[in-house]
Amino acid sequence: MKQMMNKLGMSMDPIEGVTRVTIEAADGTYIFEDAEVVAMTMQGQTTYQLTGTPRFEAAGVIDSAPVEIEITDDDISLVAIQANVSPDTAKAALIETNGDIAEAIMKLGGQ
Repeated sequence: MKQMMNKLGMSMDPIEGVTRVTIEAADGTYIFEDAEVVAMTMQGQTTYQLTGTPRFEAAGVIDSAPVEIEITDDDISLVAIQANVSPDTAKAALIETNGDIAEAIMKLGGQ
């Protein structure tokens, strides 16, 4: 089999010592613990084969626990003044935008 693969210009080489592979996506991260990775080269193009059991962590979640966001009174005041809304509305927007002040102001700008 190896001789045939060599004649076709193909090679498969395991990557040794891999302990963890992560794939970051827009909505979260796929994590493969104890993964096996094989580099396959064919016609000068290398692709990687990944074997293992993934677990998925949604964006904003670390080890299945929600990330705590610190929203200060100064942040709330700034958003309230800039967006011309009440402090309660500003705080709700900051919570919804994970504490991103600029995004909260832009979100409230249409109100």
